[in-house]
Amino acid sequence: MAGEVAVTHVDLAPHPAREASALAWLNEVELVRRERYYSGPRRCFVLCRAALRSLLCAELGCRNHQLGFQESEYGKPFALVDGQPASTSFNVSHSGSHGLIACAPRGRLGIDVEEIAHPRHLESLIEAVMDPEEQAELSRMSGDAQLRQFFRLWTCKEALIKALGTGFSTDISKVQVPAALRQGAGSGVFQFEHMPGVMWQLDDIGNQEFAAALARELLPAESGLS
Repeated sequence: MAGEVAVTHVDLAPHPAREASALAWLNEVELVRRERYYSGPRRCFVLCRAALRSLLCAELGCRNHQLGFQESEYGKPFALVDGQPASTSFNVSHSGSHGLIACAPRGRLGIDVEEIAHPRHLESLIEAVMDPEEQAELSRMSGDAQLRQFFRLWTCKEALIKALGTGFSTDISKVQVPAALRQGAGSGVFQFEHMPGVMWQLDDIGNQEFAAALARELLPAESGLS
């Protein structure tokens, strides 16, 4: 739990009985969508969507058949109950055998998780997604420390972009992670340059198995902008 946000971990490891149970939560549209994926991504979709449906039904006090989804202009999904938009916010991310779902009664939020692994061309990735100051800081690191810091910063950036909801229209390399988080703190506050009146709380929620970050829009009373 971070503020009003509840974060749920979904175990995405193969488990036939759990997958069969999860299928019962999906509607006809989702079952068709499931067929577009290969085995691994298919399992992730089914388990994450079933878990999301269960969480939202409990939060919104509705039955599964009443719950639907639509997407915003940039593809970010939102919930419907009996065809009407619901106020509850949510975001989903998965990587490897880990899925994370964030839910909050209000406000925009984003979550991102990445299993820590050695990617190909790490230096090229650093150049592509980090700003010059972040690149300089990462260049002074090496080995496991550099790898983990890269994933910490990357998930922070992804969580912020997902919270904003503008998808690939926002250049992730222009999003600089707050200095406090870059220096090892567990949280920090962020502002997008084009949105000076909006503050975002950013939390590092990763562990030894994965890097993960949660971004949530602060209400005026929380941000001091009221």
